[in-house]
Formats: sequence, structure tokens, C-alpha cells
Amino acid sequence: MTPTTRTTTLRKAAMPNTITTDVVVIGAGATGLTAAADLVKAGHSVIVLEARDRVGGRLWTNSIEGQMYEIGGQWVSPDQTALIATLDELGLETYSRYREGESVYIGRDGEAKRFTGDIFPGSESTESEIVRLIELLDRLVAETDPDAPWTHPDAEALDRVSFKEWLAAQSTDEEARDNIALFIADAMLTKPAHAFSTLQALLMAASAGSFSNLVDADFILDKRVVGGLQSVPVALAASLGDRVHLNQPVQTLEWSDSGVVATTDDLRVEAKRALVAVPPNLYGRIDYVPALPRRRNQMHQHLSLGLVIKVHATYETPFWRDADLSGTAFSPYQLVHEAYDNSNHGETRGTLVGFVSDEKADRALELDPEERRARILDSLAAYFGPEARNPSVYYESDWAAEEWTQGAYATSFDLGGLTRYGAHQLTPVGPIRFGSSDLAGLGYQHVDGAIRVGHRLATEVVSDLGAEVVAAP
Repeated sequence: MTPTTRTTTLRKAAMPNTITTDVVVIGAGATGLTAAADLVKAGHSVIVLEARDRVGGRLWTNSIEGQMYEIGGQWVSPDQTALIATLDELGLETYSRYREGESVYIGRDGEAKRFTGDIFPGSESTESEIVRLIELLDRLVAETDPDAPWTHPDAEALDRVSFKEWLAAQSTDEEARDNIALFIADAMLTKPAHAFSTLQALLMAASAGSFSNLVDADFILDKRVVGGLQSVPVALAASLGDRVHLNQPVQTLEWSDSGVVATTDDLRVEAKRALVAVPPNLYGRIDYVPALPRRRNQMHQHLSLGLVIKVHATYETPFWRDADLSGTAFSPYQLVHEAYDNSNHGETRGTLVGFVSDEKADRALELDPEERRARILDSLAAYFGPEARNPSVYYESDWAAEEWTQGAYATSFDLGGLTRYGAHQLTPVGPIRFGSSDLAGLGYQHVDGAIRVGHRLATEVVSDLGAEVVAAP
């Protein structure tokens, strides 16, 4: 055998297996699996390619030192009707988050204050200003279509001013402004309020129905799924069987009017349509042949993920309940800006979940792990007392370190990006469609939005393909 012949033989042996299908779905999160399940129900053949060794994307339930944690998304709110319908269809049960007792707020003075209701305790003028700003934002949100925020009458002006700058123009009460910013910046977009526009903030609130809904922790964090929210993609994947292929990061996506070819190390999938169901910050991990249009590439560069550390601390008992505390706590001035009772269904142990986001997370991640843990637990102790410093199990969900996510919770545009690019996010590129919770209107950045986008993409593809069906592999 000559050297040339031997090389040719090795190349042939290494060629990936070829599969022909109607639709290739890239990403086995809630969007991709919802779309795949709908397409199969419609009679089309589907192959799902997932880079990870599991399904679920930003939904992930795992056992850490014997304790079950929902490492990613977890809550179900009443407005998330697409998610609720899916839970019903899959036969998955929910339970209410523990919320009995008083909440805790730490203001600029550093004093922990107990309270009930939605308005954080401060001076009479600060509380009044918080209420006024909520009412103002509710009026603006009512004018905002979550599926098309760029159609707001003042969209361009609102998209060119940061949320921080807009709040400064509305109120001279710094503590009131800091608290209003917390609901969008720290708690949702996980970016500092100077880094995104007021229109982006209105979209975030409109996606949940109102700004008041974001303020109401008992609404937005209403229920959890027994066994964890990852049960949704796990059940959807089970219904798809061997159509789902794990450990298959797509390297190349060739496309033309006749269809697509998605290639991994092991597989070559020839399809009529492709759904890229991953966060926009990962679109560039795929080599598109030919390259995507200039405007699409530019748009992707103006979308970025936020940064949050989700902290789980489990104790032998939920000690805060003995002090008539709900486990709910807030402060724009603490390292942990919000915390909740996150005890699992049926467990006697108690778990607190807390969040460290944006620039605070930057600083925390520069610390060595032991010092970061100590400072985070000190912050929980500021809310709940010294017992919070001694958990039985402690774990940090650092999604920025996840290769196939690289941040949390969802992508958002920089200043001016929403009006410049927003209307084009779900526009197909030839046979390729893009979609995820990042591109949702209603349910934006939640699994509800992921499911809505999945249904939408499947409907569009079914319409494209018509009655023509390729036999399922």
C-alpha cells in the first residue's frame, strides 16, 4: 500500500455516518425538543444534535453530595401558560414555594428589617417613591408589546437611554432607584443597569405581564416541579427516543436552497430544514457555509448573556422558619441581592438559594473559592442570622463556566440594539431558523418562552414543508 492510498483509506474510515431527515434540530433544550416533538407529531422526521452529554440546556437537576439541586431554571409562574400546558401534557406535578412568615430587606443603612408585602421598608418618602416608579413603569409596560417592543411609540428614545440613566431622570431618591433597578438588572437581565436600555427593561417586564408581576416574588416564583424543571426536556427527549443524539457538537452547517448538511465528528445529517436552538452567543461556534448574511452576523454581536452565580446552601433544618421568616430576602447593597427558601418537595432539610449577579459576580469570581464561599455565607447570615454560615451542603452554579452556555440567564441587546435588530431575530436565513428563550416575547428568558418559540418554529417549518414527508429514521 502506497502512502497516498493509506491516507485515502484512513479518511474514508473516519467519514461520519450519514443520516437523511426532514429537519435537523441543533440543541436539546426546551426550544429544540419542543419543536422536534411537534414536528414528529406532524409526521416529519427529525434528528436532534446536542453538544452536551445531557438534555435540558439551561435546565439541569443534579445531585450534589446527596442533595438534589436545580442548578439552572426552576420556577413556574401563573403567566407561563405554555409551560403549564406542557407540564399538564407530560403529567408533571408542581408544588408551591415556601413563603410563610416575614421577608427581610437590608437598606443603605445596613440594618436587616423584616417586612411583609412587596414594597421594601425604607423611609416614608422612599417607599412612596418606589410605589410611584412601579406605577410609572406599569403604564409604560402596558404600552409595550412583548413580541414587538420596537413598535412602542417612544421605542427609539427608550432604546438609546440606559435604564440607570432613565431612572435617574425620574427620581432623586437613590434608594428607590436602586430597588427598582434590582428587579430588572440584578434579578433578571443579570447585567448592571447602565448596560442595557430602558426599552430592554420594558420588554423584560412586559414578558411577565407587568412590572408589578416582577416585584411580586409570590407571583414570579410561584411553584416548582416535583423532581425539578429539567423533567420537562427529559420527558420530551424520552418521547423522541433515538432521534436525540448527545455529545454531538455541530461543527459545520452547510446550507443552500435545497437544504442543509449538519456535520459533527460522528454524524453527517442531511435535511431540508435546520433549527438552531441554542443561545445566540453560541451561534458563532458553528461554521456556516456559506457564511451568514452580514446583518445577521452583526446582530449576533450585539446580543450577550448576563452573569449570575446561583448559590445553594442546605441545612439540616429550615431554621429560618422557627424565627417566622419566609426565607425571602432582598438588598441591592448585599453581595447576595436576593434569596429564597428553596427546600425540595417532601424533604425535612432546608435549602436557601441566593443570587450574586453582574459586577458583584465579577468581583466574587476573582476571589479564591473558600473566600468567595465565606463572603456569600456572610451575606446570607446578614439576612437570616449566624446559622446561615454553616450549611451541610454548599454549591455554586456558575453558568459562565459552562462551555455550552457561558452565562445566564439569557441574552439581551446593548443600547440601541433592540430597535435596530429585534424585528429580525426570528427571520429565517434560507432553510435555517434560529430560536431559544432568548428570542421570545412572552416568557422571554424563561422556559415558557423557550416552549413558545419551539412551537412557533415547528409551525413555520410544517408550513414550509407541506405534506411532503421523509420516512423517519
